[in-house]
Amino acid sequence: MMGEDSTTKTRDAARDTGTRQMVRNLVIENGPVTAGAISRFLGLTTAAVRRHITSLEESGEIREHEVASLSKRGRGRPARHYVATDGGRECLQDGYMELATKALSYMSKAAGEELIDGFAASRSREIERRYTPVVRAAGTNPRLRAEALASALTEDGYAASIRPIGSGDFAIQLCQGHCPIEHVAADFPQMCDAELAAFSRILDVHVQRLSTLAQGGHVCTTHIPIGMPAARPRKNMALRQT
Repeated sequence: MMGEDSTTKTRDAARDTGTRQMVRNLVIENGPVTAGAISRFLGLTTAAVRRHITSLEESGEIREHEVASLSKRGRGRPARHYVATDGGRECLQDGYMELATKALSYMSKAAGEELIDGFAASRSREIERRYTPVVRAAGTNPRLRAEALASALTEDGYAASIRPIGSGDFAIQLCQGHCPIEHVAADFPQMCDAELAAFSRILDVHVQRLSTLAQGGHVCTTHIPIGMPAARPRKNMALRQT
């Protein structure tokens, strides 16, 4: 009987840990995000999700993030939004990043910035080769192409998602909650520039980087235009002769 109780407790603890990891990963991928949104995605009660959020806050893996609201809220306290901390994202970090940073630093000192720029350009072409087939397979719709890129990035560990701007008819944002080379890019911003240039070529539109994890943002955000606003008809004004 005692053995069964111990097994049950172990199983419950493992399930609890797994759920907490899912909550953390959703914050990394979709932050700023609310407990309510997470509970709907996981099919859990908001109270259960908040328990995990409290645990993740206490361990320093996520933190509350103040979100500016453009619309007037009703009565009651505004919903809390959460984003991952550097410590929370470290669970996804590659252990070779420190070595890579040191290697690039040595290359820079020994051969100059030109070598780093060449390495970044090579990585840009590699990104383009990797994701272009996936995006082309999505067709010609700009939104579907961006969503295909986000899905492919997520499969490679970037925790990417697409968010609409306004109605989402004219532009969207590609958000990357995790960057495998964040620490490298903090010292060598050429790596971020290389990625952005690749995205532009892959999507065949001019994209703009709004924030990066490497420079202290809570997510890497890329602005992607997907349509042109329709021109408003101009009224013909008759000139009056005086």
